[in-house]
Amino acid sequence: MDKAFAGIRVLDFSTTIAGPHCARLLADLGADVIKIESPEGDMMRTRPPVRDGASTHFGQLNAGKKSVVLDLKLPAAVAAIRILADRADILVENFRPGVMQRLGIDYAALAPRNPRLIYCAISGFGQTGPSSQLPAYAPVVHAAAGYDMAHLRYQDGRTRPDYCGIFIADVAAGTYAFGAIAAALHQRHATGRGQLVDVSMLETMLSFTLSEMQGAQFDVPPPGRPIFGPLQCADGYLMVAVASEKTFQGFAQAAGHPEWITDPRFAAYPDRRAHWGELMDLAEQWSRQLSKAACQTRFDQCGVPCSPYRTVAEAMADPQIAHREALAEVRDAGGTFKALNPPFRMSAADTRAGPRAATLGEHTRSVLREAGLGDADIDHLMQPGT
Repeated sequence: MDKAFAGIRVLDFSTTIAGPHCARLLADLGADVIKIESPEGDMMRTRPPVRDGASTHFGQLNAGKKSVVLDLKLPAAVAAIRILADRADILVENFRPGVMQRLGIDYAALAPRNPRLIYCAISGFGQTGPSSQLPAYAPVVHAAAGYDMAHLRYQDGRTRPDYCGIFIADVAAGTYAFGAIAAALHQRHATGRGQLVDVSMLETMLSFTLSEMQGAQFDVPPPGRPIFGPLQCADGYLMVAVASEKTFQGFAQAAGHPEWITDPRFAAYPDRRAHWGELMDLAEQWSRQLSKAACQTRFDQCGVPCSPYRTVAEAMADPQIAHREALAEVRDAGGTFKALNPPFRMSAADTRAGPRAATLGEHTRSVLREAGLGDADIDHLMQPGT
């Protein structure tokens, strides 16, 4: 099948996670993504696991892209960037606001040369405003957005926020950027002009706190025992989601207690919420006698959404993942590894990840030659310490 963004050219100046994730989605859909790296390379190139100098952590974020090394401290390199940008459809960067302006390759500098350019800037707090110049990584943004404290409210008896190991703000901001770029491309079909796309990681994280944002504005009673939590079994825990009247009735039937359906403590949703702790205590008297697999079988039979708590390795081994061909095999200098394809499929377009992750600077000469630079100029730009 064709790729949806075939023929689209992207300059990717981004590093670490948010911008590279966005640009990899563009590459997955067929865009020609040229990753511009410093002579030292993206810091993720050293992130374990590393085999023969190649990081699979880097590879999964940059599969399918070309790699061009340019030292942006050199005027000749900046001049080369301007030539590349003249022919680009999209530029993605996630520097702190002002960095690209100081280099002379910000949107204001490039748009007059290429009015069709869609310039996407991802930052912690947005391109303007009192916090725009603050440094930000995903864990800081999680805390600043109220996400961590909102999550803590559901952890009974705890007062210390969780440690952060999964960088939600990065992945989500990159995904929002991808969607905004696609919208800007659609608008360009009508107007013929590009635009600046300004993505804030802070606002990205606020978008996860849907209920909490409304609770912050209005008088909402504090939650009791959360209705979405672990159910203890004989050999571990299940997550069971009782979110509707139908699933509550299935829950009662699965546990062998149909009388709960008419019990005045549980029959109506508000009363059930108020007595949720009692309901779960009763349910665990049943579930603790059974294995996770046995409980899951009962819940599946009664139409109650549930899952055991799995490791990432267990989730990757799920037959559903194999059925959807969700994992791509990517090759780099160290061999092969698996990376996740985009979590969507298109009936008329290929959405699989690119099969290779480029070595540092692998495409510098070919891309600059295609842009019209002569070999002598390219040799000069590629000379270490120039």
